[in-house]
Amino acid sequence: MHLKLTWLLKCTEALEGNCSCSERDRRYVCPAGQHSRHVPTATLWDARAGRYAASGDSTLIPNFEDIDIEQFQSGFHRISLSMAEDELGRDVRLPVIIAKGKKTGPVLGITAAVHGDEVNGIFAIHRLMERIVIGRLSGTVVCLPVANIPAYRHHSRRMPKGFDLNHHFPGLRDGNEVEVYAYRLMQKAVSKFDLLLDLHTASRGRVNCLYIRANMSSTATARMAYLQRPQVILHNPASDGTLRGAAAELGIPAITVEIGNPSRVQTELTRSAVRGIRSVMAEYGMIKKAPDKEGPEPVLCHESRWLYTDRGGLLRVFPSLLQRVEEGEVIASMTDIFGQTTASYVAPFSGIVIGRSVDPVSSTGARILHLGRISNSKMPTSG
Repeated sequence: MHLKLTWLLKCTEALEGNCSCSERDRRYVCPAGQHSRHVPTATLWDARAGRYAASGDSTLIPNFEDIDIEQFQSGFHRISLSMAEDELGRDVRLPVIIAKGKKTGPVLGITAAVHGDEVNGIFAIHRLMERIVIGRLSGTVVCLPVANIPAYRHHSRRMPKGFDLNHHFPGLRDGNEVEVYAYRLMQKAVSKFDLLLDLHTASRGRVNCLYIRANMSSTATARMAYLQRPQVILHNPASDGTLRGAAAELGIPAITVEIGNPSRVQTELTRSAVRGIRSVMAEYGMIKKAPDKEGPEPVLCHESRWLYTDRGGLLRVFPSLLQRVEEGEVIASMTDIFGQTTASYVAPFSGIVIGRSVDPVSSTGARILHLGRISNSKMPTSG
């Protein structure tokens, strides 16, 4: 397919005749000085279909202090946001992909890799962008494919010094490094969204089904959860410093989409996630609704619980993902290094396996499995 590379450099000072910066200047230098309203944007698009193309010189990606949707023209935009400085005083820059439609509509934010080793969401974002046609899009999709740059660089769930970013939102302006990072992520990007889908996976040594964590007492987030067509929906009001909870505090409907397993690409699960994202977009009038595809209804759980070991050794977990277990059923056993069984673990209640451990080498307090208690009603209400 023939691609037309178009660099759109927009400077309000130039439009007012007060600046001599060239529309062809790819260095993003404004000769008239450091204008706060000097807004360069780089756009790469298919001239015939208005489709996203992930190619071009990444060194030409313009950097911004925050996201101002109004400053961008219709099209695809690849930019970065200044988040912090590293130990050498270099900019830590957050990659951002923006798809702005020709018609007005909501701003949908999609975040991935809030934990740095959870990469399925990155590939879901790429696949979503490839399917968007600008001429048929109403509103704007803003994607942060790697929300946690420090952890991503270290192939780690956590930031350096052991901080879990997803327990420190909304952050602090003058806090420690993780609090400042969380604060800037909220102020520079998330606060500009009308809706948020936060894409995650299981942690290292565990596996997940495709499931949603959402406050099902909220009509908006409950609808977003069902539109994803996941395998399981878990009613889970966010109140523990998560990105989803911080967005909700700002009045932004937000859900967490758990897409399988860490440090790998799972094509079928990412495809399912993209179908769910597009369903949300269609519900809010951003794209045309597609015919509903028949599929199994998600299992709704009104609560869940991780089960833990009380000793160390070699752990064997028996149920598979999505398997239903009965109260009192043996779900795991522990053996010592000599092969002797030292403990058996039973389900404390009947439910469905949402996630499980796959790493047999376990210490005291290791996770066994994530058990969801199945709800009899379709949508819980707040008590």
